[in-house]
Amino acid sequence: MYRRIALLLACTCATVATAQAPTPLPTPAARNAALTAPLPADQAAMKAHVMFLASDAMRGREAGSGEYDIAAQYVAAQFYAAGLKPMGDDGGYLQKVPLTAYKIAGQGDFSWTPAGGTSRPLVFGTDYVPAANPAAKATRVSAPLVYVGYGLSASAYGIDDYAGVDVRGKIVAYVGGVPAGLPSEVAATLSGAPARLAAAAAHGAVGAIAIADLRSPGRGAPGFDTARKGYDSERVTWALPDGTGSTATPSVPLLGTLSTAGAARIFARDWAAMARAAKKKVLRTRAVAAAGTLSVQSATGFRALPSSNVIGMIPGTDPSVGRETVVLSAHLDHVGVGKAVKGDTIYNGALDDAIGIASLIEEAKRFKQAAPPKRSVLFLAVTAEEKGLVGSDYFTNHPTVPIADIVADVNLDMPILTYKFEDMVAFGGDRSSLGPIIARAVGAIGVGLSPDPMPEEAIFVRSDHFRFVQKGVPSVFLWPGQKGPGKAAVADFMGNCYHKPCDDLTQPILWDQGVRFVDANYRIARGIADAADRPRWNKGDYFGLLFKGPMAAR
Repeated sequence: MYRRIALLLACTCATVATAQAPTPLPTPAARNAALTAPLPADQAAMKAHVMFLASDAMRGREAGSGEYDIAAQYVAAQFYAAGLKPMGDDGGYLQKVPLTAYKIAGQGDFSWTPAGGTSRPLVFGTDYVPAANPAAKATRVSAPLVYVGYGLSASAYGIDDYAGVDVRGKIVAYVGGVPAGLPSEVAATLSGAPARLAAAAAHGAVGAIAIADLRSPGRGAPGFDTARKGYDSERVTWALPDGTGSTATPSVPLLGTLSTAGAARIFARDWAAMARAAKKKVLRTRAVAAAGTLSVQSATGFRALPSSNVIGMIPGTDPSVGRETVVLSAHLDHVGVGKAVKGDTIYNGALDDAIGIASLIEEAKRFKQAAPPKRSVLFLAVTAEEKGLVGSDYFTNHPTVPIADIVADVNLDMPILTYKFEDMVAFGGDRSSLGPIIARAVGAIGVGLSPDPMPEEAIFVRSDHFRFVQKGVPSVFLWPGQKGPGKAAVADFMGNCYHKPCDDLTQPILWDQGVRFVDANYRIARGIADAADRPRWNKGDYFGLLFKGPMAAR
């Protein structure tokens, strides 16, 4: 899973972690005994996939690595064995994904020219840090600068920081965070830099820059110390033919981050009023035009990381809706090799997300053993989820079936199967007509559908299904629920093994619960594939309207 679920578990995980004595590493004999214990055939099949994908030999399946490529070939072979139609490139199962890693090259050059004055250089690490631009090897912008508060536009919630402000041909400066009182999923969507860049682009700006620490640090504008320490970190996107990277706002680069000292130099005549306003609980945005011109030059370096998605399909048989497609997705990558924990450096990713991939393979078998579905069902194993949902972003921008024909995505990411689950959670299921289908399907295996147990975490926007949502496709992300033993089991995993080497086969995974999870997901996908109508967003749903999908009920 791409982003850590921290808020929910800030207390419970600490309690679990401190209450338990450190778990000793299992001996080789104990480890082998756990791996080879006999199981019924359906459970053994699922475990076998995870044994391979989460083995030390796969070295954490980091996107762009040779081990990831081996894992992709394994999934392709399993899709072939399940009888799926290849839906990748050149008649095969693999869709080439041209990942590119990019990072800032050097310290950049920022200067400020006051109106009627001479150019003054800003000081790297004191006044500013630059940002890498995924869309260009060289960035040169010189324009007036306008402060626009949060820099957000969300008419459904009465937010428009650009009201009455002309930023055409200008650079916008903004602070991080979002207005209080927004639903958590909406707040998460608006809180990062992409929402600000999209708003800036829609209003004709030519660049954007964050002001750190003017308000409490938040997503979109971290504290300046944090920005300075991580400014030259490598990031990943997918490459365009010219070798640069894709971004939703190529015309409006994020130029960097200003410290409060740097911003005070630029907004000198208005800084005191800006600082007073920013200290108030509610930020009342008042646009402030700095008296002068900001000039920025920077360079970005790129490194190719070729990878692939794995795609197979069961074609639909209904003459009227057979072209319509239900996507079942899971991510194949994990985080690779990292810092040693108890002497182990391989982050195997058994639950995150080898079990999701195993579920995908076993569901494909279930479909092939049953009557053909009315709609087509596409099985998608994506790369680079851990790099920022990159593989799913590439697929939704280069779909191997028409995007208008994709009616739903059901995403399987990190199901925690160390307990007997008594309910299930469908993040986003209440936003579309998928909700009743899911409720009927999980009811058929004897469990109920529970509401989101962690709404403050905004899980709906944090895994691969959200790339489909951004194309207007009703989508859900499924997890076993937290009734009964679930809450403690989730807290234990998240506190002790999430994105750590112990997410491997030594965990007490209950493979019979894996089979139940596969059964539930199969029933959900089957219900969507054979339904009379394609899924629709609920009337007035924020995401259905925001991304203007063909199935938005207005």
